[in-house]
Amino acid sequence: MINVFNGLQEFLGTGGNVLFVIMIAAFAMWTFIFERMAYYLFAHKPTKTRLKNEWNARTDKTSWRALAIRDEMVSQIKEKTEANVGIIKTLVALAPLLGLLGTVTGMIEVFDVMALSGSSNARLMAGGVFKATIPTMAGMVVALFGLYFSTVLPRWSIRETARFSDELQIG
Repeated sequence: MINVFNGLQEFLGTGGNVLFVIMIAAFAMWTFIFERMAYYLFAHKPTKTRLKNEWNARTDKTSWRALAIRDEMVSQIKEKTEANVGIIKTLVALAPLLGLLGTVTGMIEVFDVMALSGSSNARLMAGGVFKATIPTMAGMVVALFGLYFSTVLPRWSIRETARFSDELQIG
């Protein structure tokens, strides 16, 4: 456990402060992704069942008021399945931008070393270039893993909302 902590601390040190921000963004993104998975595994079916039983208990299913209630039930399912998906998409889009910010800060360090030393010694620049590439890589990795879920979760939402709408029989 101590080796993991030391390795993480060393990795964060090599990438600079921006890498820490990328780690926080990745942690937040995965928290929201796991929340969505937990919703679909544990809460979605009971919610659908409760609303479907509520609809089936109604005697009037054809009036304007009944159809408005049905639309409201479908909207409830849509709202619950779309929750936090926008935040996930935002964090996925933000990750590469944070990586680019790390690139810029690393390159500023390279130029700083060049200005202080008065030469373009490759060995002196290597640390800054390394510091510039690590956050870029981390931002892209976070975005790639999140991209899958930012496309799958909206599709699940659309599919589940349509299924629920089809399950509520009119008339």
